[in-house]
Amino acid sequence: MAEEVMLLDFWPSPFGMRVRIALREKGVDFDLREEDLSNKSPLLLEMNPVHKQIPVLVHSGKPVSESLVMVQYIDETWGGRSPLLPSDPYERARARFWADYVDKKVRLGRMVWLSTGEAQEAAKEEYIECLKVLEGELGDKAYFGGERFGYVDVSLIPFYSWFYSLEESANFSIAEECPKLVAWAERCMQRESVAKSLPDQYKVHNFLLELKKKLQAQ
Repeated sequence: MAEEVMLLDFWPSPFGMRVRIALREKGVDFDLREEDLSNKSPLLLEMNPVHKQIPVLVHSGKPVSESLVMVQYIDETWGGRSPLLPSDPYERARARFWADYVDKKVRLGRMVWLSTGEAQEAAKEEYIECLKVLEGELGDKAYFGGERFGYVDVSLIPFYSWFYSLEESANFSIAEECPKLVAWAERCMQRESVAKSLPDQYKVHNFLLELKKKLQAQ
């Protein structure tokens, strides 16, 4: 199956991590192609001509883009094992709502490590508030969907790999602000699919430091 399923990706991308986790949850073998985003491959440009971005899932020569769309596609295509979306229509709608919330809000973390001074403080407060909303939805459950690891967990857990860098850049502790959310993340990290898909947080931090220098130089 490895020759049928290919993932065009870049290792620190949380959006690519989502797809890797979903594929591994389903036990799908895939060919991981690391992209150089400063010199995008002809294959990437061919497979995602609209956005020209990673990640892109290529299944039997057919491309699928946008990470949450890919996770849903994976769940529907390899539906027999480890279902990610609930079977109940209402619960499925709720899962999609919260995954959409993650997409719109958690990426605010980018502003935390890019900004300084008052702007950074405001971004940090907004980011923490977003995490607290998610923690409230999680409540005392093991996972967002209850006892089973699922769609919302897949959508959010990749951003855990960026937590250390955000804490270092803005001098705060996510564990102190959102202890239940961090406990959930540590629980997720015990899953093989997640542990294999998320890079080391210190490696991510060093990457983001270098990226910040380049952006500031521009």
